[in-house]
Amino acid sequence: METNYSKNAALRGEPSYVWRAGQERRLEMIRKAAGACGTGRVLVDGCGVGAYLERLAETAAFAVGLDIEWERAEESHRKTPVVLNAAGEHLPFPQNQFDLVLSHEVLEHVQDDRRAIQEIVRTLRPGGRLVLFCPNRGYPFETHGVYWKGRYRFGNIPLVNYLPRRWRDRLAPHVNVYTRRDLERLFSGLPVRVITRTVIFGAYDNIIARWPAIGKPLRAFLQALEKTPLRILGLSHFWVVEKISPS
Repeated sequence: METNYSKNAALRGEPSYVWRAGQERRLEMIRKAAGACGTGRVLVDGCGVGAYLERLAETAAFAVGLDIEWERAEESHRKTPVVLNAAGEHLPFPQNQFDLVLSHEVLEHVQDDRRAIQEIVRTLRPGGRLVLFCPNRGYPFETHGVYWKGRYRFGNIPLVNYLPRRWRDRLAPHVNVYTRRDLERLFSGLPVRVITRTVIFGAYDNIIARWPAIGKPLRAFLQALEKTPLRILGLSHFWVVEKISPS
């Protein structure tokens, strides 16, 4: 029988509890992508325990976090004053509210990803930006584990995402995964333009912590692949999307 903890971990993912090189690298990417938007009104949509929210709030005129899990929203609130407990498909904000929205490895866990994207775009002001990280189907491992014989089995499971979609989704019904075309469909028809659209590898901090002599060269090699066509095998999509004024 599954515990509530294992079910929540599978359905919602695990937030960043420890700040390490991987989080620092992504924060630099977020700030560069945000530009001046990062000094305005900022929403972290799916803030987890508040690691990115806390740091983005340092330079924002106003920052708010939102998470569907009460316990995580409560913990994030201890670091940053304004945190709401709500779902990404129904953002409790008026339209044209934010200069920057961060969605960091959250989209794959929502019930309706198209609706979640629509809500983000609705609440962005024209000229505001969404910075999006989400899992790449081309990565050789399913990092969220699988559901097999009535229980969640966590860990990096090889080749699951290369199966036909109906088989893949039976093994991992708790989490989505995306191709470039999948993401293009989510944004289709919305008043946006894509500023950045690429794929990145991870930082592999866990491997480096255990076996630094192997982990550090591995990280350097894989991140170098981001500048080649082999980035299609990377861990996560990294998209920067800007809202445009309706014509």
